[in-house]
Amino acid sequence: MRLQPADARARQALRVALSAHVSNGLSAALGLLLVSSGVHWWLGAAAGSVASVGAIVCIPPDHPAPQRGKFWQLLPAALFGLPLFWAIHALQDAPLLRGLLLVPATFLAFLAGAWGKRGLPITMSVTFAAVFAMAVPRHADDGTGLRTAACFALGAGLYLLWATAANALLNRRYRRQMLADAWLALAGLMRLQATRFTPAQGDTPAQAALGPLLRNQAALTDRLQAARDVVLESPRTPQRQRLAALLLHGLELRDHLLACELDLEPLQSRAEHAPVLAGLRTVLEAAAAQAEALADALLIDQPPTAGEKRRERLRRLPWDQIHALAHPGQPATHLARSLANRVRHVADEVARARALARGEREPDLPAVRAAWQLFVSPTAWSWRPFLALWRWDAPPLRHAIRAALAVGTAYALAQALPWGTHEYWVLLTIVVVLRGSLAQTLERRNSRVAGTALGCVLAGALLAAHPPSWLLLLALTLAQAVAHAFAVRRYLATAVAATVLGLVQAYLLHGGGGAGPVFDIVERLADTLLGVGLAWAFAYVLPSWERQQLPGLITRVLKAQARHARIALALGQLQAVDDEPELEWRLARREAYDSLSALVQATQRSLAEPRAVRPPLEPLERVLAHGYQLLAQLTALKTMLLLRRGRLDLAALRAPLAQAAEGIAATLAAGAPMALPAASANAATAALPADLPEQDLNPWALRRLELAVGLAAQLRADAEQVRQALLAGPDGSAPGRSPG
Repeated sequence: MRLQPADARARQALRVALSAHVSNGLSAALGLLLVSSGVHWWLGAAAGSVASVGAIVCIPPDHPAPQRGKFWQLLPAALFGLPLFWAIHALQDAPLLRGLLLVPATFLAFLAGAWGKRGLPITMSVTFAAVFAMAVPRHADDGTGLRTAACFALGAGLYLLWATAANALLNRRYRRQMLADAWLALAGLMRLQATRFTPAQGDTPAQAALGPLLRNQAALTDRLQAARDVVLESPRTPQRQRLAALLLHGLELRDHLLACELDLEPLQSRAEHAPVLAGLRTVLEAAAAQAEALADALLIDQPPTAGEKRRERLRRLPWDQIHALAHPGQPATHLARSLANRVRHVADEVARARALARGEREPDLPAVRAAWQLFVSPTAWSWRPFLALWRWDAPPLRHAIRAALAVGTAYALAQALPWGTHEYWVLLTIVVVLRGSLAQTLERRNSRVAGTALGCVLAGALLAAHPPSWLLLLALTLAQAVAHAFAVRRYLATAVAATVLGLVQAYLLHGGGGAGPVFDIVERLADTLLGVGLAWAFAYVLPSWERQQLPGLITRVLKAQARHARIALALGQLQAVDDEPELEWRLARREAYDSLSALVQATQRSLAEPRAVRPPLEPLERVLAHGYQLLAQLTALKTMLLLRRGRLDLAALRAPLAQAAEGIAATLAAGAPMALPAASANAATAALPADLPEQDLNPWALRRLELAVGLAAQLRADAEQVRQALLAGPDGSAPGRSPG
C-alpha cells in the first residue's frame, strides 16, 4: 500500500534519524562532551573549554570509515592544527605578525584539497585551529601560551582515541546503515526509471527527460563507493559476508536498471504499447517498494518480511493485445519482451537480495572474496597529489591562493571594524562558505545566511535565560551533533547548529562575560554578512571554471568506455578458472560509472557560472546521454553472455565480439580518425526481422553490437564538438585561450 504524504514524511524522518551520518554526529558530540567535561573535572573550566576546541578541530575528518587506517585519517588534523593553534594564540598581542602568519597558513591548509574528499576535512580542521585560536582568551600567567596549547593537545589527543575506538565499536552498525543508504538510493532510481515508462508526450526531447536520471545515477555512484569502503572491508564473518553480498546485488541491480533505458524510444512512440509500459512501470515501482523495505529492515537490524513474487505481474501483461496491434514487419513486440526481461532481472535481483537478508539464500563467497579490498578507497596518504598540483591551472592551487587572499582581506577589515571583539567570525564564515567552485560557494552562501539568522534567534533565546553551565554544555553537545551530522547532506541544518555552537562556545570561553549575548548575536549577524560577501566576491578571483576541467574529464570518459568495451565483450570470463577476468571487468565497469559521474557533477556545477564562461551544455548533455547508453548496451550484452549463454552460439559470436570491441576502442582512442555515426536505435530496430525466433539470441546480440559501435561513434563526435567549442573560448572568438 502506498504511503500517505504525512506517513511518507514520517518514514523519511525516521530514516534520517537512523542513518549513518546521524549516528556519526552523535558519536562526535558524545566524544566532545566526554573530553570537555572530563578535562573540566580534572583541570578546571578554562582547561576544559580549550580542550573542547582541540576536540572540535579534530571532528571534521571523523566520518564513518574502514577500521583500517582510521587513526591515520584523523591524525593530520591534530598534527598540523596544534602548532598553528599555538602560534596564532601566542601572537594575540601582535596583530600584524598574526596576520602575516594567518595568510600563508591558510594557503597551505587549502592545498589539502589536492587529496579531494579526503583532504577537504583536513583543510577545515587546520583552518578551524587558526580561527579558534583567536577566540581563546589570553591568560596573564601563560605568557608563551604553552599551557593553553597543552590543553588543546590534550583535547585533540583524547578525541583521536575516542573517534578511533567509536568507529570500531560502531563498525557493525555503520555497515548496515551505509548499505541501507545505498539501497534507498537504488530504490529512488528505480522509481525515477519507472516514470520513464510512459508514452512519448509532445516534442519533449528525450535527453531533457534523461537529466534527472543522469543526476541520480551520479549521486548513486557516490553512495555506492561510500558503502563499498565500509561494507567490503574484511568480510570474514558470516554476517559481514551477507552484507557484502547484498552490496554486490545492489551493484548488479544498478546495471539492470541502466539497461532498462534501452529500446524505450521506439516503444514510447507506439500507442499500442502503452498497456505494457504501464504494466512494467507497476512492476518496477513494486520492486522499488521492496528495495525500500529491505533498506528499512537493515536500519532497524531486522530481517525483511517476505515479499510477493513479481514474475506473476509480468506474465499478466497484455502480450496478446500487443501481438494483435503490432504492424506486420515490425519487431516492436520483441523489443517489448526484451524490455520486460530487463525489468524481470531488476525484480529478481531485489527478490534475491531480500532472500539473502532473510537467510533463505547463502552469499556468493567467491564474489565477495573477489571484491574484498579491491573496491575500497585507499586509506594511506600519498605525496603524489601534492606534487601534481604545482601548475598554474590546477584547481586546488588556485583555490588555495583565492582562500588566502580572502582571509587576508577579511583579517585586515576585521581590524578596522568598530567592534572587533569577535573578528574570527568573519574568517570562519569565509572558511566554510568559500568552496572550490562557484556553484558550491553560492549554495553555501545562501544556507549560511539563513542558518545564521535562525541560529542567532535560538542562541539568543538560550543565553537570555541565563541557563546553568550543564545546560549550556548539553546545548553545545547537541549543536555539535547536528552540525557534524548534516555538514555534507544538508548544510542549512549545519549552519543553524554551527551558529548556536559558536555563540555558546564564545560565551563559555569568556566565562559568561564579554560584551553580552545580545551584542554577540548582532555582531555575529554582521560578521556573517561581511564574511559571506567577501567569500562571494573572492569566488571570482582566479576562478577554476568548469570548462577548464572538462577536456580532462571527457578524455577520462572515452578511455574508460574503451577499456570497458574491450573487457566486457571478451569471452575470457566465461572460460576462466579463476576470478581475475571478472575482477578486471568490475574495475573497468566502476571506472566507467565514476568517469560519467564526475562529468555529470561538473556539468551541474557549470550551470551556476556566468553565461560568458559556461561550457556548451547541449553537446555535453549528448556526451552524457550517449555515454550512459553505450554503458547500457554493453551491460545488456554482458548480461546476455553471462545469463543466457545457453541460447547463444558463442563460436559464431566470437569474431563479431572481438571486432566490435576493437572498433569501439579505436573509435574512442585519442587521435583516431573520426567515423560516421552508425544508424540510430530506430533504424536498427527496423532492421530486425519480425519473425525473430524466440530461442535464438544471436540476432539480438549482433543488434546490440551494432548499436554499441554506433553509440561509440556518436559519443566520439559529441566529445569532439565539445572540445572544439571549448577551444574556441567562451565567446567563440579566441581559439586556444582559457577563461579566467
